[in-house]
Amino acid sequence: MMFPLQNLQPVDYLVFGHLTVDLTPQGPRIGGTAAFAALTAQALGLRTGIVTSWGAEIHLDSLSTIPIVSYPADASTTFENIHTPTGRIQYIRSVAENIHMNIIPDPWFNAHIVHLGPVAQEVDPTIIRSFPNSLIGLTPQGWLRSWNEEGLVTPCEWPEGAFVLGQAGATVLSAEDVGNDESRIEKMAASCHILAVTEGYLGSRVYWNGDVRRFHAPPVSEVDPIGAGDIYATSFFIRLYDTRDPWEAGRFATLIASNSVTRSGLSSIPTAEEILDCTIEVF
Repeated sequence: MMFPLQNLQPVDYLVFGHLTVDLTPQGPRIGGTAAFAALTAQALGLRTGIVTSWGAEIHLDSLSTIPIVSYPADASTTFENIHTPTGRIQYIRSVAENIHMNIIPDPWFNAHIVHLGPVAQEVDPTIIRSFPNSLIGLTPQGWLRSWNEEGLVTPCEWPEGAFVLGQAGATVLSAEDVGNDESRIEKMAASCHILAVTEGYLGSRVYWNGDVRRFHAPPVSEVDPIGAGDIYATSFFIRLYDTRDPWEAGRFATLIASNSVTRSGLSSIPTAEEILDCTIEVF
């Protein structure tokens, strides 16, 4: 829910990015990295906050326990995803306002983990400089996409990418975000302290300290892949913060995300039982 700024308390996990309206055959629903990340962080036991811009077309009942600071928008960022045998075709139908420093509440500047999760070029990347004591996690998909007059989304260049990636503690992206361009992934890995790349049912790979390791996902019956990458990223950042071990973060996040695709929408957020199972597999 939207909270008065004077009533806000500190948070552990702070996520920046648009809450979105996702158009589906079953009707519009809430989506966006901010929604999936905040709910996943909450499920993992962290106090969570969202900074966004939202047009209020849909009630935010599913996020009612999470404080949200929103810059008003005439319309929310709205996506339509069309799944085909050769991959996802995505359209963007409207875009909310950009997110800048001036709407960040003072109590939130001490968050342990700050997650910059743009979906439509909306997050000012210079925000990264304002949290020197936080683990900065990036999911840069929204800086890696552009759209034409019809709203068709395609990968694009990211001129400031090397600088932004170098300022972050860890970055998570999907191979799909860069059109499965392996040379681009390698270049981005060279700019990152830690880079995790998700690959759908294949699992993920993690680049760190000149090495790369793969983490295979267990076979599951997929219902809906939307949000799995955001759930992976949030699980990765939190496990990395807790253990300081990128390999363990990759293992844990891969298992959490593989469970998520067996459910649809925001119901894909990890359950307490799933979190416990994925945690005690090694520890």
